[in-house]
Amino acid sequence: MRLLEVVRQQLADGTCVLYTTHYLEEAETLCDRIAIIDHGQIIAAGTLAELRGRVGERDAVRLAGRFDPAREALQQIEGADVVQAEAVELRLALADASRKLPELFTALAGAGAEIRETTVTRPSLESLFIHLTGKELRE
Repeated sequence: MRLLEVVRQQLADGTCVLYTTHYLEEAETLCDRIAIIDHGQIIAAGTLAELRGRVGERDAVRLAGRFDPAREALQQIEGADVVQAEAVELRLALADASRKLPELFTALAGAGAEIRETTVTRPSLESLFIHLTGKELRE
C-alpha cells in the first residue's frame, strides 16, 4: 500500500509517473493516459475517455419507477438501446449518458413515466481491455 501512496504523492506534486500494472482499477484511478499492451504490442493508447470513444463503449443506465405508458418515448433518444424493459425498471445502453439524462427524463415524463431512481455506470477499463483484446485479464 505504501507504493500507491508514493505514486499518488508524486502525481499530486506534478511529477510524470510511468506506472505499469495489471490491476486495471489502479490504472483507471491513477493514470491520465493509458496504453493497453497485449502480447508485447500497444493495441490502444489515450485517455480513458478517448479509449471509451474508440471502442464505442456506452454507459449503462438503470431507471426504476413506472414505465408502462412510456416505452415508445425511448425511440426519441438518439443512441438509446433498451437492454431490458419491465413495468418497474428500464435498463438502457446509452453513449454519453450523463449529458443525455435531461433529454431522457423529459421524454419519459412527457409520456407519463414516473422515475424514482437512476443509476449510470461508465464502462470500466477492464471492460475496455476485454473488448480490445477479446480475452479476460490474465495473471
